[in-house]
Amino acid sequence: MTLFVGSVDGVWRIDDEGSEGDRMLAAGAGPLTVWRVKRADGTVYAACEAGLFRSADGGHTWEDLDVPATPVFSVAVSPDGRVYAGTHPPRVYVSDGKGWTECEALQDQPSRADWDSPVHDEGQVRHLDLPPNVPDRVVAGVERGGVHVGDDGGETWTERREGVWDDIHHLHRVDASTYYASTGTGLYRTDDTGRSWTRLDDGLERSYFREAFVHEGTLYAGATMGPSTTWRGPDGAEGALFESADRGETFESVAYPGQGTEAVLAWASDGTRVYAGTDRGRVLVRDDGEWRRWASVPAGIRSLVWV
Repeated sequence: MTLFVGSVDGVWRIDDEGSEGDRMLAAGAGPLTVWRVKRADGTVYAACEAGLFRSADGGHTWEDLDVPATPVFSVAVSPDGRVYAGTHPPRVYVSDGKGWTECEALQDQPSRADWDSPVHDEGQVRHLDLPPNVPDRVVAGVERGGVHVGDDGGETWTERREGVWDDIHHLHRVDASTYYASTGTGLYRTDDTGRSWTRLDDGLERSYFREAFVHEGTLYAGATMGPSTTWRGPDGAEGALFESADRGETFESVAYPGQGTEAVLAWASDGTRVYAGTDRGRVLVRDDGEWRRWASVPAGIRSLVWV
């Protein structure tokens, strides 16, 4: 298997432990921020500031899918091959391979006028999910617009914002109805596809979450004191890593390489072990209950996927 890394300077490929990776998607003269890498039937997708790209040959060549708007922050692929793309400004597009159609009803949500972001006016669709066992359901996390669910492929949408902070960074699906939402103020869980939410980080010293992950019943989450604009100076991100064996009811703070100065921003599993990526380009692996350095890339990590 190969680990693909979405970073602030392109997509990197790591084939071996200890490697510094090979850059497989770049922007030529300047850095290319890749917010999300995903896989579907062996194909790798990269959602980035230049658009949405895919590679069917291990990252050696890439096809620009020509999404009508850029940057593209999120991507999801259905079992029948439909591709969904989430952009800034916050719009969702879908393609069946014959061009793109906007899921325009998202713009009619009652809260639409209130969506914004400290970084980008109007915000962006930061995460998209298509539960494989619920045909035509699309779940969208909007920064800063909350969670929205479409049960007809995105023709119509229902707001699921009540009880969760609207600065959505990532949604991790456990099953068709259970999601963990990582936000700019708190970590939340829903067991009914967003109809109700439970905040999980009460009592923790840090409340800024970028991404959470569940593997074999353990919940993993990295948190910092504030957004990336504050990750400067000798203290860096002031990051912490938390693990929970009871769905977030209680947490244990665990040590990791780069603890304190580095933020854990991305997660993946090869089916056996859990891997984490940091803002300083480290890839960590959990072995025998402890975290150690596994590999690295020369750019801050934003997303991981095994292919």
